[in-house]
Amino acid sequence: MSSTEPDRPRRTALDALHRSLGATMTDFAGWDMPLRYGSERDEHIAVRTKAGLFDLSHMGEITVSGPQAVALLNHALVGNIATVGLGRARYTMICQADGGILDDLIVYRLGETEYMVVANASNAQVVLDALTERAAGFDAEVRDDRDNYALLAVQGPVSAGILKSLTDADLDGLKYYAGLPGTVAGVPALIARTGYTGEDGFELFVAPGDAEKLWQALTEAGADAGLVPCGLSCRDTLRLEAGMPLYGHELTTSLSPFDAGLGRVVKFEKEGDFVGREALQAAAERAAAEPPRVLVGLVAEGRRVPRAGYAVVSGGEVIGEVTSGAPSPTLGKPIAMAYVDAAHAAPGTAGVGVDIRGNHEPYEVVALPFYKRQK
Repeated sequence: MSSTEPDRPRRTALDALHRSLGATMTDFAGWDMPLRYGSERDEHIAVRTKAGLFDLSHMGEITVSGPQAVALLNHALVGNIATVGLGRARYTMICQADGGILDDLIVYRLGETEYMVVANASNAQVVLDALTERAAGFDAEVRDDRDNYALLAVQGPVSAGILKSLTDADLDGLKYYAGLPGTVAGVPALIARTGYTGEDGFELFVAPGDAEKLWQALTEAGADAGLVPCGLSCRDTLRLEAGMPLYGHELTTSLSPFDAGLGRVVKFEKEGDFVGREALQAAAERAAAEPPRVLVGLVAEGRRVPRAGYAVVSGGEVIGEVTSGAPSPTLGKPIAMAYVDAAHAAPGTAGVGVDIRGNHEPYEVVALPFYKRQK
């Protein structure tokens, strides 16, 4: 899956296929990835109304196994992995000792004593190194499995129907944040009902050598249903509309989960100590006593698009900062996520703007997410 030349971005097993489809490629977290195939707006709308097919093989898979695998994960991560049932998955985080977020993760329980941790591409090595270091003294193995998986995602309202035509796996019984081993188009896969778009959908972990066969089979099966190949650009606008955080934007080492409004992922009640517990306890108490800046949604009244790092202002004072911004194909307006002072965080707060090249453009404060699919 990876390039043998260290100065070049790594390439996924589908690289040649993306290029044959005319994809615009970009270096993302050290990987050559498709940004878009045609119109990112059309790709976005296809996922909202029909289905999109993504190559996510840049994500970082790390296997943790052995008699004390769950004890290691409970020590290393902030969530309670002991309560994850066989075949289920959990969203969680790995933090520094000072409580800063190293990455947000999904942990899949594959077997009695086997788990797969999926890290963001930009942090995969950091997470691998942290888990390896934290494994000292535990009867558990941490294994880098990034080269052993390709990851395809089918996302959108008709994704289940497309996938059903290629597998006899029980998709109807597969809950959100669950995964099961199965065969899709003759390819062995871990079929997970997870995603990063705000729509129903599936992520398929397969051997890199099977990725192209599976991509082609999904493309053919979805042709009449409106399935289109999708790049990372529309994935970003989809997750933004769904109010989903992106590492490096809404989540950083300078923020704790409580600062990010995601304190619910920290489970103080679990057995044993875990890395960052003391600092996170203090962060929780600070957040309860005096809320830090709050992550909110902003919807433009005009047409100018806010970008990460732009100041949020009110009454001539800086009250926050934009973390992500883009035109929203669903709302038809520019939107943003931003951390703002608690006094300006209530939906409908008047007089809030974004400083866009010296002009204070008016924005409406709204609750996240901007978009929620109809169940």
